[in-house]
Amino acid sequence: MDMLKRLEEDIIVAMKNQDKDKLATLRMVKGALQLEVINKHVEKNDELLISIIVKEIKTRNESVDTFIKGNRQDLVSKTLEEIRLLKGYLPTQLSSDEVEDIIDRVFLLVKPTGVSDMGKIMKEIMPLVKGKADMNLVSRLIKSKLNI
Repeated sequence: MDMLKRLEEDIIVAMKNQDKDKLATLRMVKGALQLEVINKHVEKNDELLISIIVKEIKTRNESVDTFIKGNRQDLVSKTLEEIRLLKGYLPTQLSSDEVEDIIDRVFLLVKPTGVSDMGKIMKEIMPLVKGKADMNLVSRLIKSKLNI
């Protein structure tokens, strides 16, 4: 089943089950998707949904850090639950070894000479790992291979 259809069906199930937290999170994703479609004049698709979910997870991870510093355990728990729910919509995540293999293949293709080639490397890697790997991990692995 495609992700857009699954999102719609999960919203309906959450409404029927009166699961307010899940419903609020899913509606937020749907709203962000619709806003993106309107603002960028693009068509709804799974790739767009994945990019929105990745952004929302990143935002929530930053919020968790802030909540921890503010000693707001109630908000930490709620936000971590939202992250868990959102991650359920992402494709199966690549392992660190799989990411390293992809980076090695891209290095053979791009033949980087230094940090100035980071953009070329990321341009080749992004379509292969977007939504399937933590981009911070990808960036760290690339930088270690470039000896930065």
